[in-house]
Amino acid sequence: MPATVEIRRAADRAVTTTSWLKSRHSFSFGEHYDPDNTHHGLLLVNNDDIVAPGTGFGTHPHRDMEIVTWVLRGELTHRDSTGNHGVIYPGLAQRMSAGSGILHSEKNDSPTEPVHFVQMWVVPDETAITPSYQQHEIGGEELSGGLVTIASGIPGVEAAITLHNRAAALHGTRLRPGDSVDLPRAPYLHVFVARGRVGADEIGDLDEGDAVRCTDTDGTRVTATEPAELLIWEMHARLGA
Repeated sequence: MPATVEIRRAADRAVTTTSWLKSRHSFSFGEHYDPDNTHHGLLLVNNDDIVAPGTGFGTHPHRDMEIVTWVLRGELTHRDSTGNHGVIYPGLAQRMSAGSGILHSEKNDSPTEPVHFVQMWVVPDETAITPSYQQHEIGGEELSGGLVTIASGIPGVEAAITLHNRAAALHGTRLRPGDSVDLPRAPYLHVFVARGRVGADEIGDLDEGDAVRCTDTDGTRVTATEPAELLIWEMHARLGA
């Protein structure tokens, strides 16, 4: 396929707003359905959520989805029907495999501070697998030292947590102004500026909440112009292929 680059600006995302939640959607989600914006590669959901103190998502079901949560600020408490319970905070990678079916809740137990997190969904290679949960802390020094693989199912790629998809990996980094990283080479790439501002060679400036969807990328270099945090999906297949 020919190489392509598509910039999706933060302001163009659909937004769900309630009394306790502000959720910005990179792809179709819930009531916000756009047949021309359902996924990129294997990534179906990239939600940028802020949950008010003492509130959150009550118990609800999922199945056949790999769900990765990355907290930017605050803490998020996870509980599920298989008995897993964890508090997710910045630098803690978390994956829930919904598999054959699971119930879970996600709450902000702080009485005073909101929680800000990004939740991302990719499909598993197989349906109806046994539900599972995994979390692992990544040190701040490691995240500030270049690209770190947060989650991966690609054979031979080490990561903090595993995915049940052999064609997908999630990388992350925190950049100081002037710091640079080279993006992975992959048939499909999704780059999300979770915080801050960066400049990308041959792409231009990207602000907080912006995303870039690439095909057949050849290793673009990204440089922070202010403190920034990036979440980058490397994908070697696409839905329906």
